[in-house]
Amino acid sequence: MPIRVMKPLGRWLPAVLSCVLFAGCTTYVNAPKGDLPPTWQQPRDLDYRVVKNQTYTPSDWPQPLQADIYLPETTGEALRPAVMMVHGGGWEGRSRDDMTPIAKRFVRRGYVVVNVSYRFAPEYRFPAQLNDLQVARHWIDDHAVEWRIDPQRIAGLGYSSGAHLVSLLALVAGTNSRLDAPYGGSDTGFAAVVSGGTPADLRLWDSGRLLIQLMDGTEAERPTAYAEASPVFHVHPGAPPFFLFHGSWDSLVPPEQAETFMQALEADGNHVELLWMNGRGHITTFLFRGSAESAALDFLAREMPAPNA
Repeated sequence: MPIRVMKPLGRWLPAVLSCVLFAGCTTYVNAPKGDLPPTWQQPRDLDYRVVKNQTYTPSDWPQPLQADIYLPETTGEALRPAVMMVHGGGWEGRSRDDMTPIAKRFVRRGYVVVNVSYRFAPEYRFPAQLNDLQVARHWIDDHAVEWRIDPQRIAGLGYSSGAHLVSLLALVAGTNSRLDAPYGGSDTGFAAVVSGGTPADLRLWDSGRLLIQLMDGTEAERPTAYAEASPVFHVHPGAPPFFLFHGSWDSLVPPEQAETFMQALEADGNHVELLWMNGRGHITTFLFRGSAESAALDFLAREMPAPNA
């Protein structure tokens, strides 16, 4: 399958390395045409407060899980957009602290941010992690009035394994997929999705340790489970708009994953944008993600505009 950005670098390698070190080079597929309205381009630096370590799971859940809520200090009673953020870590580790810098940038732009934790493999096998996020998504709706959230403007954002889970949550919500029951439902979806370094099709890899411990077996042993755990398997017409970003040198989640995901979304008539982070791997894409964050903020402003905007 052709990859749009995997071209021989040759004599351009020094320039590419310079781009990595200084602000970064990107290729934007399906970039918006024309100038953005000035209100979307103006930086905002709102004050905010953080409510940390709030348990969002029911009392009988296998493991208590927490979230941090970032609340912008806005005036008036207008409802605000929200973003549920989910960290990466190979489904086996890391923490929501990885998403703290992103949460701070988004809350300063007026978003209520809910930064969530989830259960890890191998102690908890898939779909436990997806079920956690479904419960978290219901919990956000339960607090929408308290946090002044517009229920029609809730987005999902994740990176790596977090992107896999956010994308899957968005695509199975309200469908006849077995993954949507019993904790999902149409109200567990998103108005838009930001998904970086996304493992979109688990079947494109050999079954390495991370997948085996997540899926409780190899693809050869559990082919149906691997398919159903892949976001690309659940793409359908009417999916929410997606903003993807991916490192062109990503050897952990190869660029083929982003290309395949984008093609599947487009084939069903969905809106999708893809920002290639040229010359970057999986970790460096996350560490030097500033341009992706900026493009994602513009994407969300376009796809979740304020009423009467």
